[in-house]
Amino acid sequence: MNLDVLKALGDNTRYAIYLELARSARPLATADIAESLNLHANTVRPHLERMRDAGLVAVEVGGRGDVGRPQHRYSVAPDAPSLGLEPPTMPVLARMVLAMARRLEASAQDAEAVGHDEGKLRARPFAKAPSTLEALVSDLDRLGFDPFVTDAVASVPAGDWTPDDDGAAVVGFANCPFKELAQEHPELVCGLHRGLVAGFVAQMGDAEVRDFCTVTSRTPCQVTVATR
Repeated sequence: MNLDVLKALGDNTRYAIYLELARSARPLATADIAESLNLHANTVRPHLERMRDAGLVAVEVGGRGDVGRPQHRYSVAPDAPSLGLEPPTMPVLARMVLAMARRLEASAQDAEAVGHDEGKLRARPFAKAPSTLEALVSDLDRLGFDPFVTDAVASVPAGDWTPDDDGAAVVGFANCPFKELAQEHPELVCGLHRGLVAGFVAQMGDAEVRDFCTVTSRTPCQVTVATR
């Protein structure tokens, strides 16, 4: 580990920020980090730049922030030194499980059935949620999919969304925590995700999944959910 890295992480605030990024399943915006650590965004921003200069974090630009500027999202850099914070066994386990599923000739339907059961379990804590849509978006966010709700014109926050005439909404996924695996095994990984969403919605009981678009679809990585 070089001196720049040691200096960058020698500051308690930067170390706390690095922990947040290392433990997150998706890239985080400055505002996300600031909220988690109870800091002002202007305090977090220079620390992120310092860690970026040291090669600890990577940044991607996309979408629009609250004031209309391009939004920066940060994650631990692929070549950052391991500090024992990342869970390296999970990607390995995921790859092995997928390889085993392929070896046993598991189908997309098998994957969807497994995801469906998991989705039903994940929905149970949301039994008193205001709506299925809000509960689903909340859970997908926890899993790292960075969901957003859209209408025919533009994306809007879930809390500001107004359903169309038949009560349908499209939930898009700005990030896929299983992106590499999904590209290699879309039938299994996307099948798991499809089942997860369908099981969650079915357990909530007042909505249904109308359409689920995967990485192989013309409009990828989104699901249409409609009230019954």
